Amino acid sequence: MYPKAYIDYLVHFHGDRDYFECHEVLEEQWKRDGRKIEWLVLIQIAVAFYHYRRNNTSGALRLMKRARVLLEEARGMIRRLGLDDRALAALLDETARRIAQGKPYESIELPIADRSLYAQCRAACAARQLVWGQASDTTDIDLVDKHRRRDRTDVIAAREQKKRARAEGK
Repeated sequence: MYPKAYIDYLVHFHGDRDYFECHEVLEEQWKRDGRKIEWLVLIQIAVAFYHYRRNNTSGALRLMKRARVLLEEARGMIRRLGLDDRALAALLDETARRIAQGKPYESIELPIADRSLYAQCRAACAARQLVWGQASDTTDIDLVDKHRRRDRTDVIAAREQKKRARAEGK
């Protein structure tokens, strides 16, 4: 049984290609789960692809390389998450080469080794009326620039509340 956040991550990564949302759902899992490295590897991969699609090649390459280094420490954990760690390492290396060579963004599929996980994710994707493995729509500004276009009212309010609580505690 895999965490729902992980299934959601995989559906976003392969269905709507919403890498920003991949980061959001897995960051919460990472925090709940004691900040385990395997979640960080996957978060960094999603953020690297978010930057790559936006043509922020320096940010994409930096995060891809970080994810690749962390993967070396997390290979066993990545396998327990149903991914092929060797294929993932090769995929990250190839993507880093593509970025460094200035080649354009291309959607990829993470190497899911667990067939039941793959089937579960495809079913979840279909239930959301998404097409598994469909290429990213690079013309969708709401997707490509999501960090700039989202409503941050709740984030700002939470920060202000924490700031007030700290001030009252002094």
